[in-house]
Amino acid sequence: MKTSIRLLGGALAAALIAAPVLADTVKITLIHGTSGSSLDVYSKQDEIGFKMGLEYATNNTMEVNGHKIELIHKDTQFKPDVARAVLAEAYGDDDALIAVGGTSSGVTKAMLPIAKQYKRILIVEPAVADSLTGKDSNRYVFKTSRNSSQDMQAQALSLNPDKDLYVATLAQDYAFGRDGIEAFKSALKDSGATVVDEEYVPLKTTDYTAAAERMFAALKDKPGRKVILIYVAGGSDPLSKIAGMDPGRYGIELSAGGNILPAMVSYKAVPGMLGATYYYYGIPKNPINDWLVTEHEKRYSTPPDFFTAGGMTAALAVVKALKESPSLKTDDLIKTMAGMSWDTPKGEMIFRASDHQAMQDMYAFKIKVDPNVDWAVPELVRVIKPSEMDIPVGRENKN
Repeated sequence: MKTSIRLLGGALAAALIAAPVLADTVKITLIHGTSGSSLDVYSKQDEIGFKMGLEYATNNTMEVNGHKIELIHKDTQFKPDVARAVLAEAYGDDDALIAVGGTSSGVTKAMLPIAKQYKRILIVEPAVADSLTGKDSNRYVFKTSRNSSQDMQAQALSLNPDKDLYVATLAQDYAFGRDGIEAFKSALKDSGATVVDEEYVPLKTTDYTAAAERMFAALKDKPGRKVILIYVAGGSDPLSKIAGMDPGRYGIELSAGGNILPAMVSYKAVPGMLGATYYYYGIPKNPINDWLVTEHEKRYSTPPDFFTAGGMTAALAVVKALKESPSLKTDDLIKTMAGMSWDTPKGEMIFRASDHQAMQDMYAFKIKVDPNVDWAVPELVRVIKPSEMDIPVGRENKN
């Protein structure tokens, strides 16, 4: 009898050791800048979208495969050293399985080595720069947000470039702006179009007069079509300010990508302007976006914005990965997510296995001014599919 008990006890112990250890709670950290910058509005939208995405994907249970989801919030204060410290705290002290962030590309870049150090997943959302999946990135980093190349290849395609197009560019002097302009130039290289001037301004710039005058001077005597491309984040509104300087007197057009709805108010100054955008609530037609628009308007009396959709996209990716991974081990999650497709407010996205960038649709638009709408409406010209864009591979991740 004692022998049988010993054998039973040994078998039970062996079974327990062999079985995967299931945590009652999966901790996810949202690590965004929520103080110290005008970009904090992006963070607020992203976090609202993430919570709504979890609600949608879990049928409001906040539970996946028997594991409760616990959200932890961290503020980077838009400082790289703070971002590194709070991400290490999230992985080390809070035992977060996955982190999602950050807002500024420059700050997020500082977080990449922390994910590698702790061997935990970092989902980049909503930061944009190509370099976030580039040579300084690592296999623990996935990116649901679009990147600079997607922004700028779509922007170039929206302009229908050819050898008679001359462009001057305006961007902010940090990773987002410089990566974006490099991507734009790369997108134009086979079209014959020419970039004649590049202006980079500090992040907090509000007076664009000098930069605009230099761009006017570089473009005004060119024989073909002349465009100023504006690629600026935040609330400083260069578009309407430069439009107010009457570039049309030199035959110069303006072009810019989509933006959050408050910023789109200034686009009323440029009816008919061509550009490309990552998201506008009225463009995608699918059940997830329908739910997001309806619920967001019900709860907040306004449509979902640019980064609300991004936050929801990240949450839907997290839930699908947790559902399909054979365990909560990081390596299993990475293998599940690399090449994974999932449905989002924009339709299907796919994590490219090579560098973990989400491949996704972009939207070419023409600005329409509707007196019944507070902001300018980016009317869809056409959907730009991932197959139309040659997005460089940032790095080869070994999965």
